[in-house]
Amino acid sequence: MRLDVERVDTVEKLHALGPGWRALAASAGQGLPFATWEWNVTWWRHFQEQRHSVRDHLFVLALRDRDGTLRAVAPLMRTERPGSGPVRARVLQFLGADPNVTELRGLLCAPEWEASAWAAVTRHLREHASEWDWILWSGLALDGPAPGELSRLAPLTPLREVPAYVLPLAPTWEAFKASRSRNIKESLRKCYNSLKRDGHAFTFAVARAPEDIPPALEAFFRLHQARATATDAGVSHRDVFASSQARGFLQALCGELARQDAVRVFQLCIGGAVVAARVGFVLGGALYLYYSGYEPRWGDYSVMTTTVAEALQYAIAQGLSVAHLSSGRDVSKLRWGPREIQSHDALQLSPEWRGRAAFATYRKVRELLSNEQLQGWARRTLARRAGE
Repeated sequence: MRLDVERVDTVEKLHALGPGWRALAASAGQGLPFATWEWNVTWWRHFQEQRHSVRDHLFVLALRDRDGTLRAVAPLMRTERPGSGPVRARVLQFLGADPNVTELRGLLCAPEWEASAWAAVTRHLREHASEWDWILWSGLALDGPAPGELSRLAPLTPLREVPAYVLPLAPTWEAFKASRSRNIKESLRKCYNSLKRDGHAFTFAVARAPEDIPPALEAFFRLHQARATATDAGVSHRDVFASSQARGFLQALCGELARQDAVRVFQLCIGGAVVAARVGFVLGGALYLYYSGYEPRWGDYSVMTTTVAEALQYAIAQGLSVAHLSSGRDVSKLRWGPREIQSHDALQLSPEWRGRAAFATYRKVRELLSNEQLQGWARRTLARRAGE
């Protein structure tokens, strides 16, 4: 069935889209916080660029059926470098162009409307091809309808694979644990016994009420920063919330979602101090386990494994059916035996000659920026403050 496209290019229109977007995310968002209206509106407020060198414009596409019901949202924006003038590069990408604060991005749509939605997106982009030079797609399923529909517009060049992990939960913790591998069972036994053996009793707390979230986030930021200084089995961890911009975003987002009872901050406490924490979101019967942090001196006790285990027990007790272990392939996720979901990033040039010329110029400039001094200038002037 054909879907009609509405361009949402102002903050006022974005706010007007809120009720329909919320309903769509509740039914088709798969428990992902990044698909919510709240995430995208808060992201735009905190991360949009409005500088002379880099300027963002809303390019959100709302897709409706003949009755006016919202069936899909493509939360796009157009980034221009420089921010004005006749000679500039104009790039379309999903909201969430940041240093992995937004872990997963893509089209919000129920599966039964996906083919129609991508056909409508492709049609709109073809009709407005003179308004953009290239697109950096995220969240594409290569075995879904998106590649076929988008290829009618221009060739797609896959860039990278983005794995995410989903863990179906059992009705009880005992049943869930029995279905896991010997490896994770042994890990659980060791992390609980090591604390007990050395005389360390722990308590597990879940911050949930709106008034409890701000102090819990402060503890999380401290532990997340401490985690970045540690090394787990040779794995380096980045402090994703090093900037006040990223911290302000998460504080504002959690403040909004906590009023909807959708935020959990899981805390493992020893001796009255929080030694490990993980932020979670409860949406649509699913728990999304977001970023974590811990005190490195407690690393030998595998306090993060204990925290995740306690969070999963909490989810099962609450009747949740699925836990998302977030994106990125590493052993801390794989040993739980989750299902891997692959999506891909891809590049697509505009069919207009200007788009091809702009991208060729962009690549040439990137080559010229191999000089260290020029790289510094580019980072200061052309890069997003949040990174990309």
